[in-house]
Amino acid sequence: MGTSQEFPEDVQDVMGYALDLAQHGNKHPDAKPLKGFSGAGVLEIVESFEGNAYRAIYTVKFDNAVYLLHSFQKKSKHGISTPKQDIDLVKKRLKQAQEHYQREK
Repeated sequence: MGTSQEFPEDVQDVMGYALDLAQHGNKHPDAKPLKGFSGAGVLEIVESFEGNAYRAIYTVKFDNAVYLLHSFQKKSKHGISTPKQDIDLVKKRLKQAQEHYQREK
């Protein structure tokens, strides 16, 4: 798994734009709620580039804060669902974001 800085520049641009929109209370047209999380507080944006799928998962659950929870290149060619290990990591990071937000507010 890489970091979003290892993503192709075009993918970084799209995901950066989605996060910028979220910081200003707007939603990128391609951002969708991540399945398995209640409500629309955890969003996913998927961008394809040269046959590869890149994902960024972030939360807008908190007033005046956007947390990027995970970004990765989806390696599996089977199905479109997010792998369990990535969902587990998102859940862990969402909990950490909630704790951070509570301390900082």
